[in-house]
Amino acid sequence: MTVRVLVVDDQQPFRDVAREVVESTDGFEITAEADSGSAAVQLASVLRPDLVLMDVNLPDMSGTVATRKIVEADPRVVVVLVSTYEESDYAPQAAECGAAGYISKSVFSPTRLADAWASAGQTCHTG
Repeated sequence: MTVRVLVVDDQQPFRDVAREVVESTDGFEITAEADSGSAAVQLASVLRPDLVLMDVNLPDMSGTVATRKIVEADPRVVVVLVSTYEESDYAPQAAECGAAGYISKSVFSPTRLADAWASAGQTCHTG
């Protein structure tokens, strides 16, 4: 099984970094990218990704609101919030909105991505 990932961030440089990280993580692939919360909600409903990497601060709705909408529509989707803030600042907020976790952009890496997926109780089978 390949984990299909939707990356949501209003800043292209982070979407580029996220694409590199996802593509360099065994068993993960980019399904789509979005630059707003409303686009994320719409894409998630159509594409049904396995994992959404959701920026906390988006121009049209917060990442927490978009997360809540995505998870309510499809509880199977794992959402991990990402932001420039320290993890201790947003980890509780992530749990409150239905996200499976939070990763600070400063430590975002293939290992952290795989760990977030695993901590959400998911497994990835490659090959």
